[in-house]
Amino acid sequence: MARKQYRTPPQAPPSFTATSTSLIDDARSICSNTRTLLDKIAAEVTPETATFENVILPIAEDENTAGLQSRIIGFYQAVSGDPTLRAASSEAEEIIDDFSIEASMREDIFKLVDAAYKKNEKLDAESRRLLEKERKSYIKNGLGIPAGPQRDRFKEIKKRLSQIAIEFQKNLNEELGGIWFSKAELAGVPDDVLQGLEKGTGDNEGKLRLTFKYPDLFPTLKFALNPETRKTVFISNENKCNQNAKLFSEAIILRDEAARLLGYPNWASFRIEDKMSKTPKTVNDFLDDLRVQLAPGGEKETSHLKEIKAEDLKARGLENTNDGNYYLWDHRFYNRLMVEKEFSIDEQKIAEYFPLQSTIEGMLGIFEELMGFVFVEVQPEDRAKLSENGVDDISWHEDVKIFTVWDDEEEGGSFVGYLYLDLHPREGKYGHAANFSLQPGYLYPDGTRRYPATALVCNFSKPTATKPSLLKHDEVVTLFHELGHGIHDLAGRTKYSRFHGTSVVGDFVEAPSQMLENWCWTPSVLKSLSKHYKTGEQIPDELIDRQIAAKHVNDAIFNLRQLHFGIFDMTVHTPKSHEEAESINYSELYNNLRTQIAGLKGPEALGLKSDWGHGQATFGHLIGGYDAGYYGYLSSQVYSTDMFYSVFKKDPMSKKEGRRYRHMVLEKGGSQEEMKTLEDFLGRPPSTKAFYEDLGLVSK
Repeated sequence: MARKQYRTPPQAPPSFTATSTSLIDDARSICSNTRTLLDKIAAEVTPETATFENVILPIAEDENTAGLQSRIIGFYQAVSGDPTLRAASSEAEEIIDDFSIEASMREDIFKLVDAAYKKNEKLDAESRRLLEKERKSYIKNGLGIPAGPQRDRFKEIKKRLSQIAIEFQKNLNEELGGIWFSKAELAGVPDDVLQGLEKGTGDNEGKLRLTFKYPDLFPTLKFALNPETRKTVFISNENKCNQNAKLFSEAIILRDEAARLLGYPNWASFRIEDKMSKTPKTVNDFLDDLRVQLAPGGEKETSHLKEIKAEDLKARGLENTNDGNYYLWDHRFYNRLMVEKEFSIDEQKIAEYFPLQSTIEGMLGIFEELMGFVFVEVQPEDRAKLSENGVDDISWHEDVKIFTVWDDEEEGGSFVGYLYLDLHPREGKYGHAANFSLQPGYLYPDGTRRYPATALVCNFSKPTATKPSLLKHDEVVTLFHELGHGIHDLAGRTKYSRFHGTSVVGDFVEAPSQMLENWCWTPSVLKSLSKHYKTGEQIPDELIDRQIAAKHVNDAIFNLRQLHFGIFDMTVHTPKSHEEAESINYSELYNNLRTQIAGLKGPEALGLKSDWGHGQATFGHLIGGYDAGYYGYLSSQVYSTDMFYSVFKKDPMSKKEGRRYRHMVLEKGGSQEEMKTLEDFLGRPPSTKAFYEDLGLVSK
């Protein structure tokens, strides 16, 4: 991607100059400003005089303004290298969450919102949606419960759930565990991984310390020849945050109590009501049907992998160690071995063609061509020019790349927003891959636009003295997926920040990003993204063909694993009674369901208890917003596959369709019913046909 001319955007990026004191002060200031506004509305407006303009609009404008600070205040805990700043960020987020609960349960404001709603004024569609959502949110936040002890209890529960979510994620971010191994125990693990590990001294002289961060964990599970090493790593990783197991149980029990106080039979009914699926039955029917469809394929794949395991152990003279089981710690290893042997795919070899820097440039180039964006990397010498303070304070770490994003001439040439990329692991940083909306976009009262800022936070291996950071194909897919969320955020063109970008219902939020993953399985696109880190050559067609031929290898097992997460999520959030919620052993349930659904054995097959690990304690999704919603990864896959096959498969780089998609889907955010967005784009209701065809479950 040729270096583009620097231009000064019409809006400065956020600055990252917070201190532990300022984070707390800013959080209190946000709450104070909102409280003052709500008090003013309550004092000046009566149910008789309440309208959209004097009740809902000022609340929405305050929400717009608060979002410019509040999201960044909470972001520090995910990325800051300073533990005191991370702790202050968590505390500040708790202050804001506690106040939000207070504000969302103000009966005086609810009466005015309800009165404005009943007046049925003539409003534009997005404002009407805002009014309806605002009214519903008060009811779902406890004002449907008569004033008194029950409502007070509901408020207590909301506050405690907020504390649990913050503490749970903090424990995951701050997790610093690891295991010392001898080099012999790590035989087979690639040298570039071993070179990055801490070297032991004293009692650990000659050993290497393996952490549970992805760049250490996954290559070890994929390549370590010693099954005992893989077993130790797998079990230790499942037990790395056991303090979260109690928090998880407490959260599930409290959610169930809260739902019942509101008159719902369970938490899933409460959460799913406003999503595309509407009812737990719709979700469970979908998951059960998929399980039936996938089960035979899963058994067949596991049987074949057992054969590969037997051959491997025999070839290494270890056949006496084979007990006929296929274990959780076997899967990444033998899945890789199978792909290497039967498809002649060498992950490390393919990674040589995808150095991180040129791959990012290629991906951004795709969005430029397809959707009409222009990405201009902000060079170090230009950062101070962008800052409101005239100094380089616009990033939180030296590794972060910053882009100004513009429309191309065809789209009007105007400014779009800021994109940040924070791509390597470090101590205390969020450990997975995610997109964080730093500042929302919306319209100011005068009709001019506030532009968004969005950040990708990932954990790809760091460059070494001899090699740049190289991406395996699955990491290329991950990067493109998360970038898809970022593009969704940047493309948003809504009136209110409430609906901007990725602010859509949970069972649609993954669809736009999942659809873009298909580009990583398109030969012409993969070729255009590739550039060998030594020679600059593009990846040979034969390597692309092999990689694409392996797309659905062991897909049934992969999707059964996703089903395990989805079914576990729905099971814990639909107990028959509150007593059942209190009595469930969640670790045992998590492990048993995984064995039953995914068909992979755990240590219980070796005689250990069935609650040997606490995988749910590391499962941030279910505490961080995907509760009774993890199924959304699978239901979104239905929508994304339908969109790709129907619109893009014949020409993935169609500018016409790319721009139509940008304006009809991404731009809308949550400003209208997501099903309407989907049906408008497809020209019909969505269908599962393409999804099942793609998985090979029905003939094309």
